[in-house]
Amino acid sequence: MGQADMDQAESYPHPGQPERHGRPEDGRPRLVHPVIAGYDGSASSRNALAYAAGMARRLGRPLLVIHVTSAGIYCEPLTGQVVGVPEGTADLETWLLAELDQVTDRTGLEVYVRARRGSPARELAAAAAEQGADALVIGASVHAWRHLAGSVPGWLARHARCPVVIVP
Repeated sequence: MGQADMDQAESYPHPGQPERHGRPEDGRPRLVHPVIAGYDGSASSRNALAYAAGMARRLGRPLLVIHVTSAGIYCEPLTGQVVGVPEGTADLETWLLAELDQVTDRTGLEVYVRARRGSPARELAAAAAEQGADALVIGASVHAWRHLAGSVPGWLARHARCPVVIVP
């Protein structure tokens, strides 16, 4: 099988997976097999960010840092109107890059940052599927009640369609 055949084979979805399109839902171009780091500002997510940067550098892949916030949508009690909280993506992206700079040197890394809204587990899994991620790196939950109620890392380990690395 030649390189062109292998490239074509990689473009088809695996059995049981939805077909991937050229652009994810946010309209930005799809990256080529990035390493995705889920970041929430916790100590374990900082460790995961550093680990993901090293992994991306070793694999020669882009690093995609994703921060997921709550949906930010609520219903106005008097009128019933659905109201969304405006996104401050420029400030958020600046913060994410500053956090990355504190844990690693970006030299030689192709880095992208994204903000998403919704359930962290579902949004990270969706981003990994949309981007065809080589790996999804996240920090471990530190609260004991999370182990009983279910955690983002646990859900992702069961449902993500790429390898999930959970960093303490």
